[in-house]
Amino acid sequence: MSNSAVSLRRKIATASDLIAIVRTMKAIAASSINEYENAVSALEDYDRAVQLALLVGLRQSSITANTQTRENENMVAAVIFGSDQGLVGQFNERLVDFAVQTLSEHPCRKRIWTVGERIQTGLENCNLDVDTSFELPNSMSAITAMVSQIRSEIENRRIRGDIGPVYLFHNHPVSGATFEPHCLRLLPLDEVWFSEIAQRDWPTQNLPEVIQGRKQAIVAFVQEYIFVSLFRACAESLASENACRLIAMQRAEKNIENQLETLGTDFHRLRQRVIDEELFDVIAGFESYGAATHRP
Repeated sequence: MSNSAVSLRRKIATASDLIAIVRTMKAIAASSINEYENAVSALEDYDRAVQLALLVGLRQSSITANTQTRENENMVAAVIFGSDQGLVGQFNERLVDFAVQTLSEHPCRKRIWTVGERIQTGLENCNLDVDTSFELPNSMSAITAMVSQIRSEIENRRIRGDIGPVYLFHNHPVSGATFEPHCLRLLPLDEVWFSEIAQRDWPTQNLPEVIQGRKQAIVAFVQEYIFVSLFRACAESLASENACRLIAMQRAEKNIENQLETLGTDFHRLRQRVIDEELFDVIAGFESYGAATHRP
């Protein structure tokens, strides 16, 4: 077999191995999307219960949700969820552009916390220095520990008066495998936030009330609200990341399939040409032999 045929066989084998890997990555991405979306859906009821509890506590008390903090209005904090791995298209780039544009509306100083390594470079290229970087969770069970770290960091900074408003930036799933950048002002829980949840009706005729430890209860509910918001942001970001990866893998699969089809056609054409050449040689040899045997 010629060197060209051997080379084509090698390329076909490599492409076949690669498409098997791509299909495995597609299956993993699709499974991860479903897992993270289910987690976000399951979180909705708990989030609603926490906000209703806050509503009851704040209605019955003059205590505000931010009594234990000394806000620094000259320092805005931003938690930005990116990715650790590649093959996600413009996932990080779109979020960086959105975060830079949104934060530019605040002329004060910024304290940036990132989740994921790849988004850090993009922010630094836009002259936004990253203060702290957190490791992106690689599974659903790891989100809780990471969120607890961020919540503790926020709480400690606000108690010391190092930061003021806190914003969350992450990619939010829209429909199917599409996403869009999203921003949520996590803190402070001001009158605007309170007026929004104050418009809700209590779901039953029995109105609850806090019997004792009202201040401690409100602080605990605020902490739960922060936890839920961070957890949802992380889960939605991971779902969006896997959606981007799924799209990339679908494109890669299509390209590899086209390449395999082209390589297969080239191989069969080359093989047919070799067979034709061998047949022509046999025929030519037979005719030469026949001519020699019939020579007088």
